[in-house]
Amino acid sequence: MDLTVLGNTVRHAIEHVEVFPAPDNISTVTFTNDELNSMCPVTEQPDLSTVVIEYVPGEWCVESKSLKLYLWGFRDRAVFAEALAAEIAGEFMLTAKPKRVTVTLTQRPRGGIEVKAVSELTA
Repeated sequence: MDLTVLGNTVRHAIEHVEVFPAPDNISTVTFTNDELNSMCPVTEQPDLSTVVIEYVPGEWCVESKSLKLYLWGFRDRAVFAEALAAEIAGEFMLTAKPKRVTVTLTQRPRGGIEVKAVSELTA
């Protein structure tokens, strides 16, 4: 697969993460982002979340700049936290084809309630 965003100036969100061949002897990769923005699908108020993505690579690893640009695409999307976690996990399975992926999304409290959604997929 070709890496199109790494080393280039990109000023927009992208629809899919990019991958590169997984090196030998990598058992787990974890990404953490505490600046994930989306919108409430009912009120359209901003939702701020932390997302932790842990995966067991198969043939491919996810390139981190492309992940940042992929996550950027949710800032103007109206989506519930549970659906967002499932969508990110699905993107990893579709594009990177890991042996396993777990996405834990923790939405910052609004109205005193914190939402934590976990999506686990296995090949």
